[in-house]
Amino acid sequence: MSEVPAHPALDAARLHCESLEEALGRFRRGPGLDRIADWGTRLAGVLSDGGRLLAAGNGGSAAQAQHLTAELVGRYRRERRAYSAIALHAETSSVTAIGNDYGFDHVYARQVTAHGRPGDVLVLLSTSGRSANLVAAAVTARQAGLRVWALTGRGPNPLAEAAHEALCVDADSTATVQETHLVAVHLLCECFDTAVAEPLARRTVLTRGSSS
Repeated sequence: MSEVPAHPALDAARLHCESLEEALGRFRRGPGLDRIADWGTRLAGVLSDGGRLLAAGNGGSAAQAQHLTAELVGRYRRERRAYSAIALHAETSSVTAIGNDYGFDHVYARQVTAHGRPGDVLVLLSTSGRSANLVAAAVTARQAGLRVWALTGRGPNPLAEAAHEALCVDADSTATVQETHLVAVHLLCECFDTAVAEPLARRTVLTRGSSS
C-alpha cells in the first residue's frame, strides 16, 4: 500500500486555520466580546453627538484602520447616516511631510493634535503593540482629552499600556493577530450599528404608541 504523498502547502494552510480558530476561541471566551460591545455602544454615543473617530496603524494594521473608518463613513450592513471617521495614515501628503520634517515617530501624533477634539475616540491597531508612532499618538491623544482604544497582539505591550483600554489578541502569528483584528473591526461595526439603531427604534415605537 503506497503512502499518501506529503502536501506541505496544504499542511501549512491547515495549521494557519487552526491558529486562527484557537485565537478566535480565546477571543470569544475571554473579555474580547464584552469589550467590543462596550466600545461599539460608546462609539455610537460619541459619533451621534457630533464627535469623531480617528484611526491609525502601520502596514497591514493601517489597512484594518482604514477598513473601520470606511464602514463608518459609508455603511456596514444597514442604511444609516454617515459618521465622521478619519484614517490618519491615508493622509499621504501629511504623513510624508510630517515624517520628513519631524520624523516618522510623529506622523500620527501631530495629526491627532490637528484633528482630535476632547471627547473624540482614537483607535490604534498594532500587531506588536510596540510601534513608536502609535504610542506617541496615544500619549498625545490622552493629553488632548481623546479616548484611546488599542487593538494589539499579545500583551502586555507599550501601546496597550499607553491606551485607556486595549484588546490584546493572544496569538503567536502576526497574520493570525491581523485576522482576529479584522473580526474585531467587523464586530465593532455590528455593535455600533445596533446601538445607533436602538434610539431610533424606541422613538418609532413611542411615536406609534402615542398616535394610537
